[in-house]
Amino acid sequence: MRTTRTHEPRGGRLLGGVAAAPGALSPETTKRGTLMMTDRPAPAQALALTGALLATWDALHPLFDQWFQDGRDAVNKGACGHHLVYRDGTPVGGEAEGDDRRGEPTMTATRLGWISAVRHVASYSAGQLTGTVLLIRVLGYRVPASALVTGAGINALTHLVIDKRQPLLWLATRAGKGGYVEHCTVVRRLDGDGAARAEESGPGTALFELDQALHRAIGAFAAVTTTWLAIRSTKKGRSQ
Repeated sequence: MRTTRTHEPRGGRLLGGVAAAPGALSPETTKRGTLMMTDRPAPAQALALTGALLATWDALHPLFDQWFQDGRDAVNKGACGHHLVYRDGTPVGGEAEGDDRRGEPTMTATRLGWISAVRHVASYSAGQLTGTVLLIRVLGYRVPASALVTGAGINALTHLVIDKRQPLLWLATRAGKGGYVEHCTVVRRLDGDGAARAEESGPGTALFELDQALHRAIGAFAAVTTTWLAIRSTKKGRSQ
């Protein structure tokens, strides 16, 4: 009787009778139900992780940038100047009539701005990092902590600089967006004499749109960086 041999397909092996690409996932490559980063071909694994990070960070961004941001921090994080203010941002000497605030702690407007911005970024980064860890746990990825911290760090540091407003205004001017910023302002309240007071920052303004666009673009860069570091770390571990 003539026997036939089943040849392994070029470039892969048979898994359940179906040709698999080199590096494809096999049952024996799992460990405690968790998929190692090396269980899949590098391009597919990179696209999957980058897409997951992008989707998660983009979806969580409004939640932690708006809902979880303290109202006082939102108002005061852009404060700048050497004049003294109270902790709520009210300038010393600008108290309401009959409001005795003697003895309350004061600080420069610049210091209040940095404190407010750092506090906001800290809560934002904690929420984003928590969401990311939950994501990779649910999907079964084992991403190095160093890669996650680097991605979160990129988002945090740039978020802090952008939310200080002055760097964002400088960048907008250099990019030729000065007219856009000056044109798209909002009036949220009237001055004491009833005159309209235009504000160039906050929801509804051009500066707010530029702020959000920059946060999301940097988030994409951070996601790609996180993925690259994760794959690089995994390849380095396999070669040792």
